[in-house]
Amino acid sequence: MDTTAAVPFSSRRAYLLEARYEFLRLLRTPSFSLPCLLFPPVFYLLFGVLLGGKGGPAAATYMLAGYSVFGVMGVALFGFGVTVAMDREQGLLTLKRARPMPPGAYLVAKMAMAVLFGAIILLLLGTLAIGVAGVRLSALQWLALVTTCLVGVLPFSALGLWLGTRVSGRGAPALINLVYLPMAFLSGLWVPLAMLPAFLQTMAPLWPAYHLAQIAQGIVGVGIDGPLWVHLAVLLAVMAVCFLLARRRLVQ
Repeated sequence: MDTTAAVPFSSRRAYLLEARYEFLRLLRTPSFSLPCLLFPPVFYLLFGVLLGGKGGPAAATYMLAGYSVFGVMGVALFGFGVTVAMDREQGLLTLKRARPMPPGAYLVAKMAMAVLFGAIILLLLGTLAIGVAGVRLSALQWLALVTTCLVGVLPFSALGLWLGTRVSGRGAPALINLVYLPMAFLSGLWVPLAMLPAFLQTMAPLWPAYHLAQIAQGIVGVGIDGPLWVHLAVLLAVMAVCFLLARRRLVQ
């Protein structure tokens, strides 16, 4: 007699398992997990605390906002861009379509992965900011900053998803870096925009990272350029356009 019982299919369980395995997959990939988790806090400690020590807590607070955006942006871009390109190249997407998995579980799992990694990065940055840099924010400011950065994963995930549909797995890391690093610098995440040439300052609003950084800087009390709704509208537009472009590529 067969004593084994079939495990009933659960859509919710499928989403949870896919998210868990995606997180563990990238956590166990040192080429992804180590740079994404260590670079933002190490750079913040070096440039925001040690080299920027003359500016005191005010400079450290400004850099906290910038490196928080830098951290979540990197996780989203690489977590989607590189892995989607590799999954496409290796035929993993085709295999997943053939299995009884909810269509959205693949993207939801990657989104959950990016949010979890982003939360770890923000925890590390917050620990350095409070314990080493002397940054003092209210509980409401901390909550708003963390929430903003984690929600800010969405537009960069969509951008990474679209980039991942454009190149092969081997070419994806180079392309993502060509987008990620210049955008971080030109958006004022590493140094104040006032220190850049005037023509680069005028081009900063073209980058989505600039708009998320402006919102983050407003939360920590550094100041925000332009109305809040403009920054939100740009991020929503980037997310919608990139997702639609990526969807067209994925269904082909």
